[in-house]
Amino acid sequence: MPKVRKAVITAAGRGTRQYPASSAVAKEMFPLVDRDGLTKPVIQVIAEEAIDSGIEEICIVTAPGEEKQYRDYFRRLDDEMVKSFRGKDWAILESEKLAALGDRLHFAEQQTPEGFGHAVFQARKFVGDEPFLLLLGDHVYISDVKDRCALQLIKVYEQYMLDCLTAVQPTIERHLHLFGTIRGQPIDPARGIYKAELIIEKPSVETAREKLVTPGLPAGNYLAHFGMHIFSPRIFESLEYLIRNNLREKNEFQLTSAQEHARSQTDKYWILHTHGQRYDTGIPYGLMETQLALALNGVHRTEICEAIARILAMQVRS
Repeated sequence: MPKVRKAVITAAGRGTRQYPASSAVAKEMFPLVDRDGLTKPVIQVIAEEAIDSGIEEICIVTAPGEEKQYRDYFRRLDDEMVKSFRGKDWAILESEKLAALGDRLHFAEQQTPEGFGHAVFQARKFVGDEPFLLLLGDHVYISDVKDRCALQLIKVYEQYMLDCLTAVQPTIERHLHLFGTIRGQPIDPARGIYKAELIIEKPSVETAREKLVTPGLPAGNYLAHFGMHIFSPRIFESLEYLIRNNLREKNEFQLTSAQEHARSQTDKYWILHTHGQRYDTGIPYGLMETQLALALNGVHRTEICEAIARILAMQVRS
């Protein structure tokens, strides 16, 4: 049984929706206060999702020149900084954790911005002949159950020895223009497991109603991408097919197109209704929503609820 021990995190986007802040620091390095109360960049929160789910090695796909910022971050404090943190043992401990995580990191560079699928393709040498977990460098995932979202996916993939497994969530049709959407055939609906039958990137409502209805879902609900996948190396064959034949959508090589190509080549492309929420830090409102969700699921929940109540009371009075 193939074990999922590698992960790829795509972080090569230019962050145009978060300008001007993204001109000062990559959006993957924007700070968030995590559930444990520590302030971390987005990329660390995502990497810890993978590590806490059993992943051993991570490849970050970057834009040209951005590897250094990650190398500089994921390391121990130098001697001068250790002096500054004298008496703060927690900081020294966190520094050791960062260095340990840094030892697991590899990097691949997307030299030209040619789409999400093209970015994933840059990690093919790192992946080799193993399955891998794919995460987005600007998405934070918060589980509704004990297992992390990534671990939910890994358990199903390894149990059924699949080629591909995509995390999905039921999504109302007016939001489908934001997500890749999949028609599923129920395999084990009680566990949220389906076989993928058709994958379309950001369909119109009309297309979804015609082609993407999944049996058993309430009317007007569809299975949309959660932003997390596990692929066998087969996905690189599909990506190479797109790139070799210059098959682009909106001038980019889309991962969704490669997914549909891979699906057509195997009976082992399944999808999983993942128990959790996804948050997009790559947009201004999404960054605020992510921080609020982390706070309400974290160690400072009580204080945050009190602060929100105060702010709302002030708004009412004004």
